[in-house]
Amino acid sequence: MRTVMKRHSLEKRTQNERPVRHAAPGSPNVHFYLPALLLGLAQLASSQQPAAPLTLPNYILGPGDQIALVVPALAADFTGKTFRIEGGGDIALPVVGTVHAGGRTVHAVQDDLKDRLSAILQTPDVVVSVAEFAGQPVSVLGSVTLPGIRQLQGHKTLFEVLSLSGGLRPEAGTTVEITRDLRMGPIPLPNATASSTGEFSIATIKLKNVMNASAENILVLPGDTVFVPKAGIVYAVGSVTKPGGYTIGEDGLLSALQMVSLAGGFLRTAATAKSKILRLVPGTAASRTEIDINIKRLMAGKIADVPLQPNDILFIPNSGAKSAGFRTIDAIVTAATGLAIYSGSRL
Repeated sequence: MRTVMKRHSLEKRTQNERPVRHAAPGSPNVHFYLPALLLGLAQLASSQQPAAPLTLPNYILGPGDQIALVVPALAADFTGKTFRIEGGGDIALPVVGTVHAGGRTVHAVQDDLKDRLSAILQTPDVVVSVAEFAGQPVSVLGSVTLPGIRQLQGHKTLFEVLSLSGGLRPEAGTTVEITRDLRMGPIPLPNATASSTGEFSIATIKLKNVMNASAENILVLPGDTVFVPKAGIVYAVGSVTKPGGYTIGEDGLLSALQMVSLAGGFLRTAATAKSKILRLVPGTAASRTEIDINIKRLMAGKIADVPLQPNDILFIPNSGAKSAGFRTIDAIVTAATGLAIYSGSRL
């Protein structure tokens, strides 16, 4: 094996020098989501069923927030109604009058209302919940079309938030990560864990479960951070039918033989016996190791298949003069950075 130093890593070039080109929508195995379709589905889902108020005892109320109250003994006054907190933090409620809610937690306001209603009810049963937030700053980061901080109106599910961010980019992985301030309560999923500081709840969700409207398509709350990591990508360059970058699937596995299949096979003039894998040296971002691989013998079943790693480049040269453009490692890597990204495994 020979180690060759590069001036720039493939990953750096991909991020900073050239934008990733999307494949044509009609191409097979292309891993992307139509933003308009997702947005339409999200709006349909949200219009079918009104969002239920959220019981968030530690949420600090502020002007513009709307709360709902459940008071069984006074159902006619409170059932099916919401109450908005005014700019000064006060809120006008039936029976009890004006209550200061701004800057106080839901739990504190609930206790205050129980105390006030105890003057007319022997054992007041009161539940306060948030019907709508005044502003919902949510950070949507990673492999989405429109990353950034979004101000949401009303309750939105994870599916809807991803849709409103333009959907997923072609290089998106198969999971989405959510981070939530524990003052808003833990993320309601079995695999949610607390951060090392004890300040945040963190959960990783499979995107296919979100798209399938499962219980993992949870509501996103103010202050949440939604992050879609990139998938591992392996590149096929040279004399293949469909050169490109192919995402490694949910199982984390992609072999050289599978890569040849995904790339549509090789051209008639391919020098398959002289193929090579260009692999980043562990612990570095700029050097690559050349690993010789005889694709001809691999296709014949005479040698074992070779598992590929993220950022590997499988290069199949041409037996003719056309391979002159790929005589150096730099030339091969440069060619890989301009390729379309396809899904090696569907969600």
